[in-house]
Amino acid sequence: MTNRTPRVALVTGATQGLGLALVEGLARRLDAADTVYLTGRDAGRVADAVAGMPRTGARVRGELFDVADPAAAARLADVIAERHGGVDVVFGNAVMRVGPDDDPRAVMDEYTQVNNFGTTRLMRAFAPLVRDGGRFLVVASSLGTLHHLAPVLHGRFDRAASLDEVDKQVAAWRDAVQDGSAAAGAWPAFVNIPSKIAQVAAVRALAGERRAEDLRRGILLAAVCPGMINTPTSGLWWDVSGAATPAEAAVPLLDLALNPIDPAHYGELVRYGRALPWRPAA
Repeated sequence: MTNRTPRVALVTGATQGLGLALVEGLARRLDAADTVYLTGRDAGRVADAVAGMPRTGARVRGELFDVADPAAAARLADVIAERHGGVDVVFGNAVMRVGPDDDPRAVMDEYTQVNNFGTTRLMRAFAPLVRDGGRFLVVASSLGTLHHLAPVLHGRFDRAASLDEVDKQVAAWRDAVQDGSAAAGAWPAFVNIPSKIAQVAAVRALAGERRAEDLRRGILLAAVCPGMINTPTSGLWWDVSGAATPAEAAVPLLDLALNPIDPAHYGELVRYGRALPWRPAA
């Protein structure tokens, strides 16, 4: 590719697992003039991850970025806008993982700050920077549909028309877990379910505001499901012996980020190239 503006990609939660595989895949598939930002909240791990990147393809640049810091996303967006003028690919992949022995009440503040408020802050800061033909992809899960939530709770996320409203519902769920009323309110005990649903709801809410202009400009905003991945954390919950490696799981996500857009994917949760239904069948 010649005579084009160098592309810029950003991956959050990129010092291990899927995030690291996404950075490596982007670096291999982009050109030497392009830049991939590998971000994480630990400076030593960021530096080590950058040192292990391939020496061909795009430049990999490490940046300290803690998505749980309320000011960090806007601060980094300003830096990237000043350096590059915009961004072409964003993967929101930062996640705080919980194990079966964790008490949800004890971890909910940090958990929602990373997984949910961190996601919506990233969207507010970086969606305006996405250039024509760009991609903004939030890594979620097939658990992130209303099929996995009690019908009495569907309206909380199905009717959320803005990121602020999604944040409000996440805060209400967090508070209910912490005060012990979540079970009586029909919330699932597995906190990954409401968290992933809220991430997809956030994508849908922002897509509702941006759809016409994004499609005109060739921009894709979507949630993505990488499927089951063989990682130590997943192994705490499930038998992942036959699951994909992070590098294997990254391939369909990279295809979505770099291949031509399917407009049917816009604002949806996409798994293996197919949009998953948000609502149960009537």
